[in-house]
Amino acid sequence: MHPPLIGITGRHRFGREVVGFGGILEPLDINMYLLDYARGVAAAGGLPVHLPLIDDDPAALVRRLDGLVLSGGGDLDPARYGADREPDCGDEDVGRDAYELGLVAAALDIGCPVLGICRGLQVVNVHHGGTLNQHVPSHARYDVAPNTITQKLETADGSILQQLYGPTVDVNSLHHQTVAEVGDGLTVTAVADDGTVEGIERGDDVLAIQWHPEMLDTRDSDPAFAWLIARASAR
Repeated sequence: MHPPLIGITGRHRFGREVVGFGGILEPLDINMYLLDYARGVAAAGGLPVHLPLIDDDPAALVRRLDGLVLSGGGDLDPARYGADREPDCGDEDVGRDAYELGLVAAALDIGCPVLGICRGLQVVNVHHGGTLNQHVPSHARYDVAPNTITQKLETADGSILQQLYGPTVDVNSLHHQTVAEVGDGLTVTAVADDGTVEGIERGDDVLAIQWHPEMLDTRDSDPAFAWLIARASAR
């Protein structure tokens, strides 16, 4: 039996941010991919494949996948959820927004399981009509190493997250945007002690978390990646 094929989204970076090429890449806008997501998928038994951000039908890609990871990254364009841009909102990547929202829609149409991580949770929420708080600096713990545990979350009874992690889970925190209004059809299944939404679910095939398991020391045994591979294999 072949391992399930798991698509992982990437992000844009400018060429000036890529070291080692003597400035020749500076004019370019480059798709970049974060390896730790793929390592988490592979450790759980999946076959990771990075999805290039292309102007094409995302449904065509999703039909070839067994599961989907929406990775972290920059802020969504507030216009996507009907809000004005606030001063501390990051620069938008409208191409990535459109592409990933299209991937979510296509995955939901065919029952392809989705794991959203950080920005990925926000994409899932916005797809379902939810909104975001554009700047919550207390959660942007960029002052410590990415694998540092900074908060304990409570999981909801009967949720996928509680089945995976138990009643509480220790996590890192590397985001400055959070869920404001929860999207239609989504259930909040993990919260921080200040009430911040840290986990949302939809049925058996959508799990989205605000923290970064791929950056923790427990990545290779993390239950969220194991959940995705189990759901993808069941298809």
